[in-house]
Amino acid sequence: MAEPDVMVVGQVARDLVLLVDELPAASGTAPVRRRRELLGGKGANQAVGLAQLGVDIGLLGVLGDDEVGDGLLAQARADGVDVRAVLRRSGTPTGLIVDLVDAKGHWHYVQDLPPGTLLTAEDVLAAAPLLRAARAVVVQLQQPLPAALAAARCARRAGRLVVLDGAPTDRAGDLELLPLADVLRADAEETRLLLGAAPADPAGGLRAARELLRRGPSLVAVEVAGVGNAFAWPDADLFVPLSETPTVDTTGAGDAFVAALTAGLLRGEPREQIARRAVAAAGATVGRPGGRPELTEAAIAEQLARIPAG
Repeated sequence: MAEPDVMVVGQVARDLVLLVDELPAASGTAPVRRRRELLGGKGANQAVGLAQLGVDIGLLGVLGDDEVGDGLLAQARADGVDVRAVLRRSGTPTGLIVDLVDAKGHWHYVQDLPPGTLLTAEDVLAAAPLLRAARAVVVQLQQPLPAALAAARCARRAGRLVVLDGAPTDRAGDLELLPLADVLRADAEETRLLLGAAPADPAGGLRAARELLRRGPSLVAVEVAGVGNAFAWPDADLFVPLSETPTVDTTGAGDAFVAALTAGLLRGEPREQIARRAVAAAGATVGRPGGRPELTEAAIAEQLARIPAG
């Protein structure tokens, strides 16, 4: 079996997506307009997105040793994801994320993610041969810092592209992780954790991206919530507004963004093209409930046409 070109290190869970007109008041009820049950979690969403973009992809995460985990593992295989590094943790139930989406497109998460569903440094080291063989390793910072550091260090020592998604929850993690990264993607809240404030406009987004670039990565992408994304690399920067598309649920938009960003970098595409395709991939995800991507070339082309000219 060939080794994956990209390894994603992150969360795997069952997603239960419920669309309601409005959340019920205390002791009240609300009818569900639509229900979806999906393979989810940020790690799985990004792996599926990369597979849809034609990348040979592997996933390192944790499922429980239960029937729910069996079903999710089968779905990942059907999606073209190499799951040989996915762990089955005995005595741990598979993680569950309930995504309640109201009529205004606002999401409300209820999560059951037992500690056993999180990766340890030992789990990562056991998968080190796959991480070293991949051309790129995507690390989600929802995982504990020791696991994230183990994955980033392993990939860095092997000379692989290291993509960090998110922000460590403490300053020490920032100081240790960012110098290991080639690429950093941070949403608005994660940017606030890293810099103390979230950018409010395109100029602020570009300033934030350039500041984070000085901490180690060679490419930074920062979200300006509701407006677009700022990109910075050593010799240039760029702001790409959001595509003009109706939003049903923003869940998974960042995962599709990271998938397209990583795929473009592996293919050696121009930075400006990579940036626009990443924003288009996010736009292709917000029009349906749940975080599962559907990144066809037609969907991305449609969204590219909806991004306003800079």
